[in-house]
Amino acid sequence: MLIHWQSHQEYLAFLHETKVHLDSSQRIRLHSEFAAVREKLRILNLDPVMEDLSQFYSHTGRPAINQVQIIRSLILMVMLRFTSLTAWVEKLKADSLLAVLAGFAPASLAPLGSYFDLMDRLWSQPTALQKTGRKDLFPAHNNKKPSRKPGKGKKLPNKHSGITDTLATYALNHDSFPFHYEERLQQFFRLAALIPSLRDGLFPADGVTLSGDGTCVHSHSSPYGHKVCKCRENGIQHCSCRRHFSDPDADWGWDSDEEVFYFGHTLYMLCSHNPDIGIDLPLHIRFLNARRHDSVSAIVSLREFKTVNPDIPIRDLCLDSAHDNYPTYGLCQEWDIRPFIDLNTNRGRPTSIPDSLSIDQDGTPLCMAGYRMVNWGYIKQKHSRKWRCPFACGKVDSCPCKEKCSPSAYGRCVYTKPEWDIRLYPPVARGTDEYQKIYNNRTSCERVNNRVLNDYHLHDMGIHTRKRYSFFTMVICINIHLDARLKKRQKLAT
Repeated sequence: MLIHWQSHQEYLAFLHETKVHLDSSQRIRLHSEFAAVREKLRILNLDPVMEDLSQFYSHTGRPAINQVQIIRSLILMVMLRFTSLTAWVEKLKADSLLAVLAGFAPASLAPLGSYFDLMDRLWSQPTALQKTGRKDLFPAHNNKKPSRKPGKGKKLPNKHSGITDTLATYALNHDSFPFHYEERLQQFFRLAALIPSLRDGLFPADGVTLSGDGTCVHSHSSPYGHKVCKCRENGIQHCSCRRHFSDPDADWGWDSDEEVFYFGHTLYMLCSHNPDIGIDLPLHIRFLNARRHDSVSAIVSLREFKTVNPDIPIRDLCLDSAHDNYPTYGLCQEWDIRPFIDLNTNRGRPTSIPDSLSIDQDGTPLCMAGYRMVNWGYIKQKHSRKWRCPFACGKVDSCPCKEKCSPSAYGRCVYTKPEWDIRLYPPVARGTDEYQKIYNNRTSCERVNNRVLNDYHLHDMGIHTRKRYSFFTMVICINIHLDARLKKRQKLAT
């Protein structure tokens, strides 16, 4: 049962009352070393989480205690850049001030096992399918490192041809994909971080601009596993016995930035940028197979975000060239999302565009002299986008084809139709200032990835399995939201 829940008001009162009993050195630390930490914990209201969390506890038996304190303790642990949960639990025992900040009474610190119990309850994978115990053995299959490297700057291709078409069709007809074990974590993250940030105006309620990107997360485990058999003792050096893997979820993937194979996972996030405050916020978190292509991850993440957050409409979607495929554009069209996706230069000219029209790589019409024509807006009556002569618009100083192109001072005009190709002719025309301004938001994902992996030291945490990585990444992202909320409050106060 989950009936002992320290409300936010009770926590604030607890901090105030306990402060009186602190000695002088602890008060100095509270107002200097832990000043920012204290302010962030004061704005962290976990009351909305209780109702959602209570459904994962039995209605009978011994009541669970200190659950909200455990959650707050984990958030505090990540705030202070601790990378070991075991070391953190020991630190709480040795430092009563940290225990107070987490909301623990002096004699009621939670044991280490209670932390892992909470993580397990927020993971929806059936226990029978979780193979993480020391007695779970597997064939030595994870050591098959790919031998063929992709080209420079390239990603590993999808294993199955047409997988993006299949997933896009599935996403249109279903609310979620199978094996969505992160669903509880994503709902928890929504209640603890997204909704409070939405109320604080950190991202717009009438339509958010999402940016998506994946990053490599290296696993702290051996891809070859650990032998538990006695073959070596019996003189057999090479055997095919089953082995224990510390991270059986990890696999080989390709790091296109470093151009090396790595053993681990792919973290895919959807993020938002607020230019007024200068902050980047993670809005959706998903761990996937290390080999998974970003084009697949984007479709899965987009469908899950819409399901978990039906009250947060998506206006724009900014993605890099790895996502340049027709199924993703089709999804955006069906869901009324404006796509801003960088073009993959390896694709050829679509056959649906008339041969009489000369175009640049991004679909912009070219005039007789080879100059890019000027976008002149969308003409509703013709259901077409109008393009004008660059010389007549003053974009070029001279034109060798001035006399034979058009006798009109207005210059030659051509029209392109969106139905010719949804990829080259999205709702906001490529090459325009508006398109570039919105597409610049895409780099917010790279900045959030850097904060998660380096600023908050996810890469330094000695954790294994997708469950643990997903949980601690969620805690890190809650901290990023708290940083942003505190930054806005400080800005308004000045």
